[in-house]
Amino acid sequence: MDHYQYIQIGKNTIAYRRRGKGKTVLLVHGVLSYSFLWKSIMDELADDFDLIAVDLLGCGASDKPTGADYSIVAQAEMLKTFIEQLGIAPLHLTGHDIGGGVSQILATRHPELFYDLILINSVGYDFWPVQPVTTMRLPIIRRLTSSIVSPTLLKMVISRAIYHKERLTPNLLYDFWCPFQTPEGKAGFVQLIKDLNNRLLTDITESLCRLKLPTLIIRGDADAYLSRSISEQLARDIPDSRLEIVPYGGHFIQLDEPQRISELMKEFMYEKR
Repeated sequence: MDHYQYIQIGKNTIAYRRRGKGKTVLLVHGVLSYSFLWKSIMDELADDFDLIAVDLLGCGASDKPTGADYSIVAQAEMLKTFIEQLGIAPLHLTGHDIGGGVSQILATRHPELFYDLILINSVGYDFWPVQPVTTMRLPIIRRLTSSIVSPTLLKMVISRAIYHKERLTPNLLYDFWCPFQTPEGKAGFVQLIKDLNNRLLTDITESLCRLKLPTLIIRGDADAYLSRSISEQLARDIPDSRLEIVPYGGHFIQLDEPQRISELMKEFMYEKR
């Protein structure tokens, strides 16, 4: 995997990986993951695009400050500054899971920064957070989360999120587990799930209906965590949008169908250049 680069945003250091050449694509991950999730997508697209996979605040190798705002609105504003400091706008914006929520906020607040928007198995409206995140948000469970997060529990959650079960190898599980090996990593995860708030996306529904960015919505139809209705409603509400269904993709569709996802992204981004 590509080596990390770092940028200082306010008091926090944000980690990201960058590879390729061409128009810039910003890749935004979701809960339980970080920039490593995009490795296969970056392998497929690096000859055609300048790919930047960022670790959100509290995730991966980025800082995990105690008491900070980890909400999707705060993450969106952090990424706006990230884009401005790197001088990479305009660019293609791609978000997965809560990264899709962050991307929706970014696109509706700052559309001038982007060529287009790609949402992959994205959260949306008030249909999230989902199990097992909702359980972890209960106060008594939240106090215990740092102690109950384990490779065994993580393997159970990840296994349900991947359609092709044979791809959950020890190496892949290690990649998921890596940030949780320290108390700071577990604490960052606890703060992240505590700050998840679906009202922040219901608040932008009208803005989505006015969004002028071309939008590709990709749905891995074997997603056991997020409902198909989210993708369908996003496709109805965003005027210039297209919905693509991938039958054998789970929630972590980047691991299940990287070639198909890359093909869809490449075709769409070349159309909109």
